[in-house]
Amino acid sequence: MEKFSSFRDPGTGIQASACTPFLTPVPPHEHDLFVTILTPIRAVVAVTRTAVIVVLVSIHFVLVHVVGFICRPVPPLKDVISWLGTALLARLALYVIGFWSMPTELIVRKRGKTPENKWNPRAGDLIVSNWTSWIEVLWLAYKYNPLFVLPVANAPTTSSAKNASSISYTPGRKTGTGSAAISSFDRVLISPEVIRGFRQVSLLEMISSTGKIPSASSSVPLRSLDDIRRSARRPVVVFPECTTSNGRGLLRFADVFDGASVPTKGYSIFLMCVRYDPPTPSQPSLSHSVPGATLNPLRHLLQICTSLSPQSISIRQLPLSESPSSQLFLVNEVVHEPRSDMLAEVCAVLIARMGKIKRVGFGWEDKYAFLDFYRGRR
Repeated sequence: MEKFSSFRDPGTGIQASACTPFLTPVPPHEHDLFVTILTPIRAVVAVTRTAVIVVLVSIHFVLVHVVGFICRPVPPLKDVISWLGTALLARLALYVIGFWSMPTELIVRKRGKTPENKWNPRAGDLIVSNWTSWIEVLWLAYKYNPLFVLPVANAPTTSSAKNASSISYTPGRKTGTGSAAISSFDRVLISPEVIRGFRQVSLLEMISSTGKIPSASSSVPLRSLDDIRRSARRPVVVFPECTTSNGRGLLRFADVFDGASVPTKGYSIFLMCVRYDPPTPSQPSLSHSVPGATLNPLRHLLQICTSLSPQSISIRQLPLSESPSSQLFLVNEVVHEPRSDMLAEVCAVLIARMGKIKRVGFGWEDKYAFLDFYRGRR
């Protein structure tokens, strides 16, 4: 993994088997005879499961987009069809993949305090989470049938990827060995780009966008997050990282809330954190940080469907009474210095604490450089 050394986070030292928060974690390099023997069976199971998922996706498209469009003159009927079609089919898809049970855990920040009732996001509320895979997108659709939004921003202008590739592939003894040349490279993190706005997307488009970075779409009218929230008839899901990581660290949150006040007024903030178990020889990684070139994330779906054991997911949620929307919330207890987007910083701190995840200095802008380098060297 030396060629990706320039994408290690200098603040946390996150590297391990995946030396960057963008690379997909890989299982230990150990030979498992039992897994090898079961390879033909696993392949058949994966193809069968994937075929079932494709059928469920087709049914979802017909119900939500075709029938829903026909019922558009009757909004309540359209909402019921969308909710039933999304919740039922999303749960069936998760079950087929192997998620038979998906328990959630309420995390209380203050010791000795009893957790309150389960979440109940309403229309116009925001659900804020880290982003590791398309699986949590499917889970959110099943649980809350929310609206999904994607940020829109200009591509970062940087030569970091070119510098990384030239140094990582420079053999010999210019400054010692090739490894020494890599380790001596001092990479500067890319400056944050301004989020120009958001666009509302369907569940299928949100899933297919997993792992990708914000694009500067000109064909779709942009709206502010607050504008989308005000007109929404369902909760709105926001991923402030703006792209997926491999789950080893929490990426830098973009300024997505446009200077919203803390505590928030007029709507509630629901914070959650998602984590997956490390991969094993029989269980591929559930995180999806590198998107597929075509039909994303079909290849990743095939990989995780090879598992013959139940899948597991860790979902931790913060009680509403301790979220940034609580009128008793004290910002100084979480963030000690003023930030351009205080709400984004507060959410980042709380999500990192909930999931016990280290925050890294990399943002989606750095992933732009990483993907450019990764694809150029394959």
